[in-house]
Amino acid sequence: MYTYRCLNNISNIGLAHFTDQYKEVHEEDPSDAILVRSADMREMKFDDSLVCIARAGAGVNNIAVEDCAKKGIVVFNTPGANANGVKELVIAGMLLASRDIVGGIEWLEHQEPTDDLQKRAEKQKKKFAGSEIAGKKLGIIGLGAIGVMVANAAAALGMEVYGYDPYLSLKAAWNLSSGIHYVQDVNDLYKNCDFITIHVPLNDSTIGMINADAIDKMKDGVVILNFARDLLVNEDALVAGLENGKIHRYVCDFVTPKVAKAPNTIITPHLGASTKESEDNCAVMAVKEIRDYLENGNIRNSVNFPACEMGICTTEGRLAVNHKNAPNMLAQLTSVLGRAQVNVANIANKGRGDYAYTLIDTDSALTKDLAEQIAAIDGVLKVRIVK
Repeated sequence: MYTYRCLNNISNIGLAHFTDQYKEVHEEDPSDAILVRSADMREMKFDDSLVCIARAGAGVNNIAVEDCAKKGIVVFNTPGANANGVKELVIAGMLLASRDIVGGIEWLEHQEPTDDLQKRAEKQKKKFAGSEIAGKKLGIIGLGAIGVMVANAAAALGMEVYGYDPYLSLKAAWNLSSGIHYVQDVNDLYKNCDFITIHVPLNDSTIGMINADAIDKMKDGVVILNFARDLLVNEDALVAGLENGKIHRYVCDFVTPKVAKAPNTIITPHLGASTKESEDNCAVMAVKEIRDYLENGNIRNSVNFPACEMGICTTEGRLAVNHKNAPNMLAQLTSVLGRAQVNVANIANKGRGDYAYTLIDTDSALTKDLAEQIAAIDGVLKVRIVK
């Protein structure tokens, strides 16, 4: 019997993918797996029984990912599961920035519903006139699951789309509509585009990437959209650009005090993935990742350990070892098995930065004593007998 706990409300459609071999336990109880959305786990202490955490969403800023890696705990996310929900909000953001829909609605909300309201509205509507997005140039920084969807949708709406991603995957490239312009220098995107939308992860190389220098290279009257992470944009440079008119609008899904008070902003309260469909999709993917890891030892969509898959085990035993990415580790693992007269039928060893993962299928059953011998090897972080 496997155990799991949920730190947030997780879609029942996702939880329904657990079989009767799984039991949900209370938050304070030990468990094999944890499902989380927004709960802050950065200071949490984990029981030795915990082997994986699945974040029902793409960002993992609420999880101490490196600390988990040091303990051999695999952290999963669900890339692409909420992509359509975010894509639709980005398109809505462009429309709201182009047409003063919000201003028109707010004006009407403050009017008395008298008989001449319609006539007054006709006189006022020119104050809220805007422009169409068809024919405008959209620049997309980051062509992952969301960026590709935004690119294709914008192209279908008649926009001229430019994409920049130095790490463009083959899958993303295949999914891009043929009319998308791929640029290799982000500065080409800055100087040419009327709209710029950001879809990159937050890390040391991207934090504050939209800074004063980047904004200075942009077209006058540019619209910037940020539905990725607030810290991707330098707020001081942004506010300066909004106040001097360089930036026509800033559309953002993250509320911070400085930006909330700035002029010409459209801020939503982190609604990008707040759709029933996105929550269901993320939960389903997270549960499937947990199940495949617990039942088969396979790793997909981990943010701290390498991808490693060997399908369903058809031999007598399968051993999963989370360890440091160090020389001679594989030899030490197989040496322990050899001394115990356990024949290796198949093996997969993958490394990622400082950490590595090894799956070993054996022709005979594995014992607790054998697992303990492997756990005693210097650099081994966690050992599981999967079968």
